[in-house]
Amino acid sequence: MMKEHEKSSDKLSPKVNALLIIDVQEKIIRPIFNKDLITKNIKKLIEAYQILEENIFLSEQNPFKLGATIPELLPKNGFRKFEKMEFSLAKLEEFLKELKDKKISNLIVCGIETHICIQQTVLDCLQTGFEVILISDAMGSRNRVDHEIALKRMTKSGAILTTTESIIFELCKTADRKEFKEIRNIIMS
Repeated sequence: MMKEHEKSSDKLSPKVNALLIIDVQEKIIRPIFNKDLITKNIKKLIEAYQILEENIFLSEQNPFKLGATIPELLPKNGFRKFEKMEFSLAKLEEFLKELKDKKISNLIVCGIETHICIQQTVLDCLQTGFEVILISDAMGSRNRVDHEIALKRMTKSGAILTTTESIIFELCKTADRKEFKEIRNIIMS
């Protein structure tokens, strides 16, 4: 078994990426520790991702009871929304089929709560063979300890930990890109 430092690559594989925005809903986000920073970072991820990439998936946990996704965190266009009762998004056959049909192999994950729906989705996706990138400053839980322990558990299981700014620059790849100025403005906002 490979050790943490022996991973074949600590950078995103040059494969098809998808941004997963998990359960950023009105009633769930209210008690989240550090929710303003998390919301700001998810917004940056969405804005940058819509410029650089194309596959955005959004989930809502029991939206009838917990409300819809916060309007400011809805991508402007080209996203697919999944409503669920299961905590793991990976339990939805239609979600897995869509990933397979689009040949998606890398999942960039943000949202709430880290120790419940994110963790269960990530662990299931890792078992299914996806590369999972956790955006640590764009996800959270009600209690800081739950967030931190879940991050440790997921990275120990093979997920890669990074930050909003780091993943945006990694997706951008070069300052020579015509979109770079727009990306820089998102980062600096």
